[in-house]
Amino acid sequence: MKNIKDQENLYQKRVLLRLDLNVPIKNGIISDQTRIDKILPIIKFLIKKDSKILVISHVGRPKGKVKKELSLKPICKYLEKKINQKIKLISNNILELKKEDLFKSSEDQIIFLENIRFYEEEEKNDLDFSKHLASFADLFVNDAFSCSHRAHASIDKITQFLPSYAGIQLNLEVNALNKITSKINRPITCIIGGSKISTKINIIKNLIPKFDNIIFVGGMANNILKYKGYNIGKSIREDNCDKIIEEIFYLSEKESCKIIYPEDVNVGKKLNGSGEIKDLKDILNDEMILDIGIKSIKNINKIIDKSSTILWNGPAGYFENQNFAKGSFEIYKKINEKNKANTIYSVVGGGDTVAFLNSINLNNNFDFVSTAGGAFLEYLEGKKLPGIRALN
Repeated sequence: MKNIKDQENLYQKRVLLRLDLNVPIKNGIISDQTRIDKILPIIKFLIKKDSKILVISHVGRPKGKVKKELSLKPICKYLEKKINQKIKLISNNILELKKEDLFKSSEDQIIFLENIRFYEEEEKNDLDFSKHLASFADLFVNDAFSCSHRAHASIDKITQFLPSYAGIQLNLEVNALNKITSKINRPITCIIGGSKISTKINIIKNLIPKFDNIIFVGGMANNILKYKGYNIGKSIREDNCDKIIEEIFYLSEKESCKIIYPEDVNVGKKLNGSGEIKDLKDILNDEMILDIGIKSIKNINKIIDKSSTILWNGPAGYFENQNFAKGSFEIYKKINEKNKANTIYSVVGGGDTVAFLNSINLNNNFDFVSTAGGAFLEYLEGKKLPGIRALN
């Protein structure tokens, strides 16, 4: 991919910039600004280069219909304060816009087009729509890795009509993922959680030949414990996944990848109650596994200590209750300790893991924290993402 930072002449060039600003908005209030903060480097870079910046993004799933509550207006207001610069939001019908309608004033440097998903042509990857968007600018920059698993007009077909570049955040994301999938510094460990093994089986199968250790926590670990014959009481679990687990153990043995699961657990009878550390053989029928126990934490920390690269995707327990957040917090502490000593490369991804880190303001203590969701997971599965393919 061509990197926008390598492009020397950007003075007064019109840059069509695809961003992912799909943040939670309720009554015009943004409840999580993480994705907006991540695009500040590319905005500041293009401002410094005196480019004319035309931003395309989306919020929610309007399905080709104009929905006032999914306007980009609150995002523009937030970003204006962040960069201390005026932003113009154009709500006119994009299909009726012409190049000369944009940047009419010499003071206009940043213009937002309204939610691109207000147009059904976007998700249909319509060639004419892409061509029309391209007519507004001199070059295209994709800095929305988290949208790059979608074959949409402003991600995919747009690259057929303009010189196209990878943005700063997209490059960081791809480089980070390459370090845990191809350019690996071993030993490499994956800590993986979530409620369902079936949704992540393709990721697990893709990672087993590349990883030295895969540590199961959360609901996924419950499935393995049940498969191994332990009573897991009322714990969250997935039905009919024995064949999947058999396949995981078969592949891991074949590829010499060690599978680790909890040795002890923190159980409770209610999600909002207190916990008790128990050995696996002592779990009662009316109890739920809500975190890993002390022995499990120590074992995981030993593995992290010996690792040079780590991928963390899924908290260790029901962290929303502090009584069941210790496992996740101790994993964070150990990785952070290794980061400070510069003896590990760490990548974190997945909505729940990022939410845990945000809840205790700890997401800046890793080499890379991905907010990309589906694109992050599909990349780990080994899939070719349309947005990356288009830039290549």
